[in-house]
Amino acid sequence: MSNLAQLARIISSNDLLTQSQEDLDELKTSTQVYQIVEDQTKVYIQSLYKKNSLLFGIAKIGRDKFLFIAGKESFSVLYSGTVENLSGIFLQKVAYTFENAELLKKDFPFTAPISLREKQTTVGCGDRLGCCSVGHIHVAKRFDFYPVLAQQSIRELNFTKRTYKNVTSDVVFMVFQEGYEKGYGADGDHLKTMDDINTALDADMPMITLDLSEVMNPDAGNYPPEKIKEEFAKIDPKEQERIISTYADKTFVFGKSKIAVSMNEAKKCAVMYESALDFAKEVDTHLTNRRGTKYDLEISIDETTYPTLPEHHLFIIKELLYRGVTVNSLAPRFIGEFQKAIDYIGNINEFKQQFSTHCDIAKAHGDYKVSVHSGSDKFSVYPPIGKYTHLRLHLKTAGTSWLEAMRCISVCNAELYRKMHKKAFAYFPEASKFYHITADLTKIKEIDEVSDKDLPKFLEQDESRQLLHITYGGLVNDPEIREEFFNTLTDNEEKLIEILEKHFTKHVSLLGIPKLKK
Repeated sequence: MSNLAQLARIISSNDLLTQSQEDLDELKTSTQVYQIVEDQTKVYIQSLYKKNSLLFGIAKIGRDKFLFIAGKESFSVLYSGTVENLSGIFLQKVAYTFENAELLKKDFPFTAPISLREKQTTVGCGDRLGCCSVGHIHVAKRFDFYPVLAQQSIRELNFTKRTYKNVTSDVVFMVFQEGYEKGYGADGDHLKTMDDINTALDADMPMITLDLSEVMNPDAGNYPPEKIKEEFAKIDPKEQERIISTYADKTFVFGKSKIAVSMNEAKKCAVMYESALDFAKEVDTHLTNRRGTKYDLEISIDETTYPTLPEHHLFIIKELLYRGVTVNSLAPRFIGEFQKAIDYIGNINEFKQQFSTHCDIAKAHGDYKVSVHSGSDKFSVYPPIGKYTHLRLHLKTAGTSWLEAMRCISVCNAELYRKMHKKAFAYFPEASKFYHITADLTKIKEIDEVSDKDLPKFLEQDESRQLLHITYGGLVNDPEIREEFFNTLTDNEEKLIEILEKHFTKHVSLLGIPKLKK
């Protein structure tokens, strides 16, 4: 007998084929039940939609999750997969592929990512595993922000052995599973080349985070005045004249902020950023040619050694606007340490003072969003970030969802967690080449001295959080770990969702993002 027979019985016994979309919508709002379950088969209630007399939904048999299409009569659709007749119910099982995701987006446009250019508050969720977005969606359904559910950098793709098409198609099916119709974004994060940008665009990612770190000249920040003068003289004379007349020895006042730009600083900014800003214009033009106005361009200057001075932020945005670049958000490198997986390190009063100036600059130059990178778990500075941006904000998180998945492992599969924890030390030396952290691993207690019930405490300690955070690539691809890891998350998906929802609720609550009115 087909393994779809039980699914057919669920559809039949709950009269799902006879119900209109209005009936299904009433079912979704009136029940507290998330799934219809019979033995090893589940149907996700929020995923039930009618189109052309056919029922679409998401089901799970054992560990196998898929899209299904059901009808009273035989049907032919474009999705890959054969249609089976199961006691008078015609049923097609549709695999989670990029090609099928593209078809689903056409049938149900709410599953496609959109430009969030006009949205006030956006949060990059960064699901590295392809199974965490459901938890993010649960929070987005309750709070007034728009999630960027698909968000990955090339580095993360390389570490997880995924592609942008994997990332976006996984999210399409999770959005459909949850019936999330509000809208979401997809971000090709920290991209540096046109080839990588095109790869993200080909996977239908409307947001491009342009990392300018490799086309700017950060070393100029340490040049003596004589060297700055020498390098500035290489710029076209007309540009020299324009820059000097626009910035040199001038004071700019925005809101409560006053920014003085000296002659040397004006020239230094030109030497540091001119080539990078020209590249930003090239990218913006390319995005317009590819997507019209339906894209979000974020300018990232946070991957540098030193904090972005307010006068440099001012120069960058004014020069971008001079070039006609459409800036949706801009990510400075803030004062203090935004290290991975842990709270802010630094003087919070100093942070508040400089951050408020960055916000004043943004508000005075088109009110683009100030973007906070490595933003997960920065709980101590969330209140001032929310306050000074007035929630005109983009927050980027990524690794925190991976860590919450590890928390799920620590709760649901202690033996596997112990194995992963120990292996993380072996992967750490190589992983630390790619991430700036200051974890002292000697502070991590020997895991063999810790009881199973206390394993989640490793997810509360800064040092062990950072150890686990940066070693995800080695761990998820370890042949002794990978299958059991994903099986554990699949078998305990409700627990994973619960853990993720709790963690992200803390994020958005401390930012001051209000709950949606029911």
